Amino acid sequence: MAAPQYSPPPTVDTTRIYGSPQHVPFSWTSDRPAEITGRQPTGERLGYQGPDQGYVLTLASHLRPKVVVTKNERVEDVLRGCTLIALRRASLFGRAPVIHDLTLALTIWGFLSTDVPADLVATRTELFSGVDNVLHHYSQGRTLADMVPVSTLRLSVQLVTAQMPMSWRALTGA
Repeated sequence: MAAPQYSPPPTVDTTRIYGSPQHVPFSWTSDRPAEITGRQPTGERLGYQGPDQGYVLTLASHLRPKVVVTKNERVEDVLRGCTLIALRRASLFGRAPVIHDLTLALTIWGFLSTDVPADLVATRTELFSGVDNVLHHYSQGRTLADMVPVSTLRLSVQLVTAQMPMSWRALTGA
């Protein structure tokens, strides 16, 4: 588009050229103190990493009314312990948690049924007691999540439901 006749031409025609800076910074290297080199570390008390893990709290609020506990158990302890198991299962598959992860965790411990053997109730009461208090019982929650065998976590909810309550020891690793 041509310039209108009433616009004055520039007095000095400056040519734009590149000028390098006086100081050239060093290239970036990964030398930060907390930088992870290689794969994600695994071990005691490190947990299981995965995407969008906070969504398990929404799932827990949906399943909360269905959880059946005895008089010596607290729903908060149950949900915290089972969410840790559900997060381990979700990270095993490399995805965010879904409702089936939490359902499986609640099913293997018999929290979605009223017909539960007395020895399962005694074991789960001892293991889940106080798990909701993260400050004092963090390692107890990690132990609870670690004790469930990977073979159980790879099963579908239907297979686990079919095996409960006869095989609860094999499913939970207790």
